[in-house]
Amino acid sequence: MPLKILLVDDEPLAREGLRMLLSRDPDITSIVEAKNGQEAVNAIRNARPDLVFLDVQMPEMDGFSVVKEIGAEQMPSVVFVTAHDRYAIQAFEINAIDYLLKPVTEERFTQTLNRAKGRLRSKPVDEASRQILSLLETITSPHRYLKRLAVRTAGKTVFVDVEDIDWIEAAENYVQLHAGRTGHLLHVAMNTLEKSLDPEMFVRIQRSVIVNVRRIKELQPALHGEYVVTLHNGVRLQSGRVYNEKLKALSANPF
Repeated sequence: MPLKILLVDDEPLAREGLRMLLSRDPDITSIVEAKNGQEAVNAIRNARPDLVFLDVQMPEMDGFSVVKEIGAEQMPSVVFVTAHDRYAIQAFEINAIDYLLKPVTEERFTQTLNRAKGRLRSKPVDEASRQILSLLETITSPHRYLKRLAVRTAGKTVFVDVEDIDWIEAAENYVQLHAGRTGHLLHVAMNTLEKSLDPEMFVRIQRSVIVNVRRIKELQPALHGEYVVTLHNGVRLQSGRVYNEKLKALSANPF
């Protein structure tokens, strides 16, 4: 499928590097460049690119401001490019939005471009818009905890309400979300996800396990001050010693 690409970056060398990588792909028939946010807005409206590589950190109008100006519903498919914004990276991962971390490696670029091309072939426009809207909500409201998670599976994106999750288990660079009889694999680090969850609703009981406190049925003391945590669905989980103070606080009444 022929693709028109828009590169948005205030650094000429960064645009040159991405252009070089893009020029190797036979599907890409046109590459337009913009050196700032306002040029990006004009190019999106006039050139109507299929895919935008959008730098996050730009003076005057940054990448997120570009999206707000265009409107999430009108945005073409987008890959965000960022140098070091940790919170932005966390937001991308949580909302299943593709991003490239500077300096961009050829291997990572190829993976990201292939994913983007796959989405362009299969993903409905309204689904992509919902993901961008969720991203903007996360970015503009950094003190609000997540209400739902976007999970990619079998060529589609499934949205999981956070309150429906029973417990979360670390799986290398992923986490496994356990919600009733359903499991979902999400590509995000355990520490990153924990920071985005309401601590009044979720508690980490060991290095690789986070539990929804509303799903805890009972706590049973074990050796070395640890606990066996039993959920309402019968799942039994062992706590780690480092996290026992949190469980001790849960087991105490406030009077």
